[in-house]
Amino acid sequence: MNEKADSTTDLSLCGIRVLVGRAKHQAGALSSELRKQGAEVLEIPFIEIRKPKSFKPLDHALKNLGRYDWLILTSVNGVDALWERMKKARLTEPARANIFAKLRIAAIGPATKKAIEQRGVAVQVVPKEYVAESVVQSLQKEVAGKRVLLVRAKVARDVIPRELRKAGAHVDVVEAYETVVPRSSGARLRAALKDGGRRPHVVTFTSSSTVKNFVSLLDEGGQVAPATLHGTLTASIGPVTSSTLRDLGLPVDIEAKEFTIPGLIEAIVSTVGAGLAARQAR
Repeated sequence: MNEKADSTTDLSLCGIRVLVGRAKHQAGALSSELRKQGAEVLEIPFIEIRKPKSFKPLDHALKNLGRYDWLILTSVNGVDALWERMKKARLTEPARANIFAKLRIAAIGPATKKAIEQRGVAVQVVPKEYVAESVVQSLQKEVAGKRVLLVRAKVARDVIPRELRKAGAHVDVVEAYETVVPRSSGARLRAALKDGGRRPHVVTFTSSSTVKNFVSLLDEGGQVAPATLHGTLTASIGPVTSSTLRDLGLPVDIEAKEFTIPGLIEAIVSTVGAGLAARQAR
């Protein structure tokens, strides 16, 4: 957790239940930091990461990676999938080093940047804000006439390829993974929201997919009835996720100022912790 988030640790979340809906293999970081703040954490995944139906487009792109000028990665999942397929392609270390020495890389946020750098590859661009629009702003003057490879989920917003093509780039988009609704979570989610003893005070949303899948898991005809979340706050990682919440009829009670997991935790602590401290002072 960053220094900015650590500065709020005096605002305890003791007595606060927080529902974490991240994919099972990614929930740990958010959950452990919330527990350090004293929160009781309930993990029910709203999202599941799966391999795409075919790796052929990604494998083809990897075989031709040396032809690209830019590689854009928008998530840790994309980084993991890309390097896994490179292993399958049996690219030698010298061959990889030669390719990455020429290839410029953009990562949408610090977690993605860290995942790339842990593999010994430098990242040239990380946008000021960790959303697609900021990626475009960072690159649009750099890509005219350039070949760009965007590695992402099967379903994602088309802002990056559309806007970079307008800027004169030749953009190829390949699917590295897909996100699906973990149907086994539905019964657990409904039970948690109905049980007064387990009902969360805060539900976290870390992407638009988690919002859409949350609504799907509740199976309420495309929107969530207001009474379903009565007394429960929604916590969004950033403006894109917040927009999806509003589009689906949900409020945005908490929004991170920095669109990262530490930023989300800080926003929850600042909002809920402050409210708790005020109640205890009465």
